[in-house]
Amino acid sequence: MLDSDLADLYEVPTKRLNEAVKRHASRFPKNFMFQLTDDEAEHLRSQFATSKTGRGGRRTLPYVFTEQGVAMLSSVLNSERAIQINIQIMNTFVQMRQWAVENKDLARRVSELENYFIEHCKDNKSDIKEIYEAIDLLMDRTKPAKIGFKIEEN
Repeated sequence: MLDSDLADLYEVPTKRLNEAVKRHASRFPKNFMFQLTDDEAEHLRSQFATSKTGRGGRRTLPYVFTEQGVAMLSSVLNSERAIQINIQIMNTFVQMRQWAVENKDLARRVSELENYFIEHCKDNKSDIKEIYEAIDLLMDRTKPAKIGFKIEEN
């Protein structure tokens, strides 16, 4: 997460968050946080249409915190707000990790189904198309599910 996003969450200025981190630099090794390069920062600037350097915008390169760095911030920003936000962020990281594991298994199962149908339904491509549409519908929970069956008319 970017330092500015974390500062917003903790309700402190980005400058103050970074000052606290620098005072406790030994708690933030390279796998806890790093600073963006000029190119990366420029990409963010153009992506989010933020102001250019020297024109009221940010004058330093942003810091990025990993999951461990976010966890360490609660000890650096010793406040009740920091502790509560840190708990929420850690719960979000756990949910994201769980989601990634669940989708990895789903992707593997879809691939197995695809291989099975390619092997067993070579001659009837319309069946395969209907199966893929059903799988697509299952994967996209924003689409309403059609329940029932279709009667073919002669």
